Amino acid sequence: MSKSPLPLLAAVLALLAGCAKSPDSATPASAAAAPGAAKVKIGYLVKQPEEPWFQFEWKGADQAAAQDGFEVVKLGAQDGGKVLAAIDSLAANGAQGFVICTPDVHLGPAIVAKAKAAGLKVITVDDQFIGADGKFLTEVPYLGMSAGKIGEASGVALATEMKKRGWTAADTGACIITFEELDTARNRTDGIIRALTAAGLPADRIFKAPQKTTDVPGSRDAANILLTQQPDVKHWLVAGMNDTATLGAVRATEGRGFAAADIIGVGINGTDCIDELRKPTPTGFFGSVFVSAPGEGGQTSEMMYHWIKDGTAPAADTRTAGTFINRDNFEKVLKDAGIIP
Repeated sequence: MSKSPLPLLAAVLALLAGCAKSPDSATPASAAAAPGAAKVKIGYLVKQPEEPWFQFEWKGADQAAAQDGFEVVKLGAQDGGKVLAAIDSLAANGAQGFVICTPDVHLGPAIVAKAKAAGLKVITVDDQFIGADGKFLTEVPYLGMSAGKIGEASGVALATEMKKRGWTAADTGACIITFEELDTARNRTDGIIRALTAAGLPADRIFKAPQKTTDVPGSRDAANILLTQQPDVKHWLVAGMNDTATLGAVRATEGRGFAAADIIGVGINGTDCIDELRKPTPTGFFGSVFVSAPGEGGQTSEMMYHWIKDGTAPAADTRTAGTFINRDNFEKVLKDAGIIP
């Protein structure tokens, strides 16, 4: 989940924020839901539309729309400019609100101001807006993972499997791929580390590997640096903020000649590791903490729909839990969740 500084664009958005209408002057949501009004239309904006996680969120949004009779407009918003254009497009085409996973959490205040000027309601998903003071914008409804608890679940899975394999702390290291610029990511990896230390792994056997980009090459590069620095480690525990972070690090261990039996990799999300878990020969990617992307997409879309239609404001903060999956149970869990047919 990447962060885009976008200094020039942020300045433009800030200017728009200064020119925004007050909440009182925005188009009332009730007007859209009045008897005889057009079908409720909402936007669903994501920062990485090519990623399976966001595609499954869109799938959940479509399912909710089909059930409740509203319309979802799915848009990629990979940078601040595309966010701005998407808000304009939604307003011009009669939408009354939108759900967004922003490409940069620090654009939150300007996005909110732009939405108010256009008379659109906003719900954030996955990544929570941050204000100019560095604190979360709690006035904007948010739905996402309970990041710390999800991270702890990943750490517990690592520690449990390490004990099962009989590894000792003396020859084991934990490679934690980090991206601390993003609060959600940092909370997850902090949770992983808490669980590992609580399970008895010494702090000096836990190593952070900061990634520069939030993709497989970025996590692979981060892990490669760490593996070079710690040549005496025989067994590696591998984790990060999501499946992609763990997969990249697992690829790095493979490139260094580690056997799958000497690696325990646990991801988070459970949607980007399906092909990995289906490989006929097990790899070092052991499992993931699955969180339902369709569930989050459907829930946030329904929250927005009822906010527009009924005037029922969502809770300020809603958190989702996770389920551990591995090669033994992932097919059933993901089928039940509608991820795979």
